[in-house]
Amino acid sequence: MDSCELVMAISALACCIAEGKSSDQIAFISSVFSQLGDTLATIAAQRDLSSPGDD
Repeated sequence: MDSCELVMAISALACCIAEGKSSDQIAFISSVFSQLGDTLATIAAQRDLSSPGDD
């Protein structure tokens, strides 16, 4: 999958998730996914920093 296909797939997924939901529900789901992404980025950064042999 190239980058444009990935963007289209993510956009389609967002539209499917949002369908039938109120603006408040969409905002809540958005904040959950934002926190999930931030937490995954923190975990990846911590792993990179603590990898043995990278000194």
